[in-house]
Formats: sequence, C-alpha cells, structure tokens
Amino acid sequence: MGLFDFLGFGNKSNSIQEFKDKGAVIIDVRSQGEFAGGHIKGAKNIPLNEIRNKIDDIKKLNKPVIACCASGMRSSQATSILKQNGIEAVNGGGWQSLQSKL
Repeated sequence: MGLFDFLGFGNKSNSIQEFKDKGAVIIDVRSQGEFAGGHIKGAKNIPLNEIRNKIDDIKKLNKPVIACCASGMRSSQATSILKQNGIEAVNGGGWQSLQSKL
C-alpha cells in the first residue's frame, strides 16, 4: 500500500464500482453554497464540519458511503471519520471526477 492508497487517493475506480454495486449513497461534504453550485444527482449534502453530528443519521441509511468534495481532501477526512464510526466508506475524491466514474 502506497502513501496515496493510505490517504485514500489510490486507484479508486474499482472501489467506486464495488460501492456503486452495493447501492452506496453519495455524500458530498462541501459547503451548502458549493453544493448549490453543482453536484452529483442524488447526492446528499452533509458538510464536513457536520459529519460527526450526523453519524447516527448516516448509519440509519444502512448503506455504504462514497464521500466526495471539490478536490478529495475533505472527502478523505470524512471517509476517515465515517470508518472510525463503523460506516463502510470510500473517498470518491472530487465530485466532478467522481461523476465521470458513475
């Protein structure tokens, strides 16, 4: 495992497809303003600073999570938080890049 894999920036295509096949929910962790400016259809907007407070709500979805943001940095942090709380999650990276993989 390389540094990029450890940080969640490795080859995501296989993981994204696996999560998509499991019916994953996409959580966009950008601000509400950024989300309003464009997002993946069907994505839920939970800004990074609210993720910890929404863990129970996310668990109730009973689905794996693909996290995305603008570049992949915030979604990497969100993925770590979700995993620490027992939620199956993968960093989808930037939302525009992720959209092209879906």
